[in-house]
Amino acid sequence: MQDNDIKILFIGDIIGKPGRLAVKGLLSNLVSKYEPEFIIANGENAAHGMGITPDVADFIFSLGIDVITSGNHIWDQKSIIPYIAGQHKLLRPANYSPLVPGVGYGIFNSRFERKIGVVNLEGRVFMKGLTESPFTAAKDVIEKISGHSDAIIIDFHAEATSEKEALALYLDGEVSALVGTHTHVQTNDNMILPKGTAYITDVGMVGSKYSVVGTNKDIAIKKYLTGMPEKFIPEEKNIILNGVLIAVDKKTKLSKDIQKIYIDSN
Repeated sequence: MQDNDIKILFIGDIIGKPGRLAVKGLLSNLVSKYEPEFIIANGENAAHGMGITPDVADFIFSLGIDVITSGNHIWDQKSIIPYIAGQHKLLRPANYSPLVPGVGYGIFNSRFERKIGVVNLEGRVFMKGLTESPFTAAKDVIEKISGHSDAIIIDFHAEATSEKEALALYLDGEVSALVGTHTHVQTNDNMILPKGTAYITDVGMVGSKYSVVGTNKDIAIKKYLTGMPEKFIPEEKNIILNGVLIAVDKKTKLSKDIQKIYIDSN
């Protein structure tokens, strides 16, 4: 990466208090090592693994995170509804109904006063409750912000690998990066697409490597054995931090590199 690249750090789904504390403990070293000028994190599981609260959002922002993205769990904690209406650095998916509070995208100043467009979208394959296709919503948002942004980063919160790949190829050359979230397992397909968009199917999570997508393994296994509902409790030990570092060419606004980040905090 060259000094004039726009370097953006994206941190995967933060799982409950263990994930929050790991970000607190590791972020300063990440900043020292990679020198990002803008930091994004997905926080939709940051409140005990289900949703996010105002206090949790404020804590994450206090660590130096510039924008928090979310997904299908954004409304799990009802206290977030009035908060998100007035906090535009916490995004909900842009393809939700326009009647719901909050915003799904924004243009934000980086530490070097460059304009970073961040878009949050949610998939529809194996998901439910959305009113608009992420494909059409993405095109609408890009048309609004592309002329005002030095880089555009999309967090596509989706279940199906095929839907993530399809949207990334559909938008290749129109955005700087499209990164997947939601499945909590970091994939091995970080790449620059043919027209210059950085891509990875899933960034991963900040949670326990010996867990079931962040939850205590015994609880998850019991649910699969019995078919009965169980309360999600984040596993507290053996926490890893997953993320990516994206390098965007300031002239073309397209990406030159996307590096996976995997840190074992133990």
